[in-house]
Amino acid sequence: MLTRAPKGTYDIVGNLLNDWLYLEGKLRTLCDDFGFNEIRTPIFEHTELFQRGVGETTDIVQKEMYNFRDKAGRDICLKPEGTAGVVRAYLERKLYAEAQPSKLFYISPAFRYEQPQSGRFRQFHQFGVEMFGSDSPVADAEVIGIAAQMLERLGIDNVKLNLNSLGGPECRKNYNAILKGFLEANLSSLCPTCNERYDKNPLRVLDCKNEDCQVVLKDAPLMLDNLGEQCTTHFNELQTLLDAMGIDYVVNPRIVRGLDYYTKTVFEFISEEIGAQGTVCGGGRYNSLIEECGGAPTPAVGFGTGIERLLMTMEVSNGKRIYEPSCDIYIGALGAPAKVAVVPMVMKLRASGIYAEMDVLDRSAKAQMKYANKIGSKFSCIIGENELENKEVTIKDMDKHEQEVVQFEKILAYMLDKKSEESL
Repeated sequence: MLTRAPKGTYDIVGNLLNDWLYLEGKLRTLCDDFGFNEIRTPIFEHTELFQRGVGETTDIVQKEMYNFRDKAGRDICLKPEGTAGVVRAYLERKLYAEAQPSKLFYISPAFRYEQPQSGRFRQFHQFGVEMFGSDSPVADAEVIGIAAQMLERLGIDNVKLNLNSLGGPECRKNYNAILKGFLEANLSSLCPTCNERYDKNPLRVLDCKNEDCQVVLKDAPLMLDNLGEQCTTHFNELQTLLDAMGIDYVVNPRIVRGLDYYTKTVFEFISEEIGAQGTVCGGGRYNSLIEECGGAPTPAVGFGTGIERLLMTMEVSNGKRIYEPSCDIYIGALGAPAKVAVVPMVMKLRASGIYAEMDVLDRSAKAQMKYANKIGSKFSCIIGENELENKEVTIKDMDKHEQEVVQFEKILAYMLDKKSEESL
């Protein structure tokens, strides 16, 4: 057990870590371009925050949270998602007193006790953006726009935006009464979980994945047919904005999301390439959450996506590894005097931004060249007695199978030129 990670967790190392760093860099650049600032919240929070924010009838709160009492008897849990913690920080740090809207993003671990499967883990990682302070459909469009731009920059194709509206509090109240009337006549055909949700939160029944329940729910009344005037206008204006932005979408009245805090706009980007669990990212508007957590009524909109899900989808879409860093030059050494000459050479190259490697295992010349090829070095050379005597070395282009004699003092300039050519 000491040498095995807990079920549903994994180590991030090697090529996987390179993929992560590449992806995180892309996400941070994206957020810079859209004016979103990073926020880092604690890994654990008070359990009540998620009970009130995420919703007591959700699977997350009922079945999946890692919660415990600390030594002082406080009810604490590892955060199962990112939004509630950001809302808490928005209130505690008085970010509402700064220029509005507040535009924040996070990259953070999260924890849910669920059965591990492809793309799903018990410790997973989320990237999300949140915008506080605007009830305008323009804010919805901006958040959807950053999600669409994220997928485009990451090369994720064959993804369709699914769009719906859950309405505001009055719409929800009226629709719940209509929906309960429909469900009441079909309770015997619904699963035990849906029977429980019928009393506590009937809208959650629509999110059930049970096949028998889905047969019944295909005839259920739709929220879109029961929106009030203000919510209808908001939804129509959002669609007009998305059309103007050139973002393709389908209106899907079955999209409800799995968290209780959503109001009005909800959306999911769904991939056609990664199987049944095809949602790549999703989000929407949650105008009541800040007030529910103790703040003044504040409109908000955002989305979240799993880093693991993004990496999996990127690899499927691109058909290859996401990021494969390669050494710029490998400089081998034969004999003690050559090692003394090579070490400062390599250090000087590294100080100038050249990824250089050297031998630290006393390999033979053949083994060193084999290693250079294994790490994907673009250029390679070996320094021995003759090279030391002539103060020059033959540098081989590993891809083109060409070589060139370069004087020691010009190796740095040579590699900087090659690096510059590569970036053109």
